[in-house]
Amino acid sequence: MDTPVMGEIFLLVLVTLLSVAQNAFFALKVEKECRTHTSKTPAFERVSCANRNCMDTYPTFLAVMWCAGICLSQAPAAFAGILYLFARQRYFVGYMGQTSQSTPGYLFGKRIISFLCLMCIVGILNFLLLEYCGSDYKESIQTITKAASTLLLLP
Repeated sequence: MDTPVMGEIFLLVLVTLLSVAQNAFFALKVEKECRTHTSKTPAFERVSCANRNCMDTYPTFLAVMWCAGICLSQAPAAFAGILYLFARQRYFVGYMGQTSQSTPGYLFGKRIISFLCLMCIVGILNFLLLEYCGSDYKESIQTITKAASTLLLLP
């Protein structure tokens, strides 16, 4: 493997490790709320619910990020992964306040997961085209996804 590919794979590994650290942070936050509030207060319920929601989407996020990186292009997948971590942090912090404050983070995360799913589907379709038709559009698709990944920054 050449060095640029190893660097891009390193980005995917780094995003995965950051995601694990973020999940640990969320779990510590829930544990802290549990210790400070012995009874089931609304604050504890909100933090617990936000953590549970983040843990429910975690396997999907990892699967589509790695599939998009392996099947299509590592750099846009890693970029989308970093953005997803920020969106999930925004969702979690918003959920700790009022439930309506978490909506922007939720919608942003949903858009990023959709982009990663689309990358997976296009990468798999390109592989099938190469395998059965002999047509390879990977470089064209990579150029498009690199340009489209910056559109994720738009509100």
